[in-house]
Amino acid sequence: MSRYILSIEAQSDLDDIRAYLTQQGGIYLARYILGDIRKALNFLVDTPGAGHFRPDLTDEPVKFWSVFSYLIVYDPTRRPLGVARVLHAAQDLENLFQKSPPRA
Repeated sequence: MSRYILSIEAQSDLDDIRAYLTQQGGIYLARYILGDIRKALNFLVDTPGAGHFRPDLTDEPVKFWSVFSYLIVYDPTRRPLGVARVLHAAQDLENLFQKSPPRA
């Protein structure tokens, strides 16, 4: 049984990250960064309080955890851990979340 569940949006985000990194830096870069994201997800399962809320971005009860330039957006109360999104920090998150609130 999985210790975390990716939302449809989070799975799509990871697919997009994989494609982008593979195109820009090759398969080894993509594997390295996605491996660290996977490690962070497992860490968050064991330590869901580790992230931080961002009321400036969303009213949803989700926390944020950074890995390199990416943000894991997750619901710390769900079991298995609910992952809403995995986004690059340079994106316009406020505008994105206004259009589509992050829900795990």
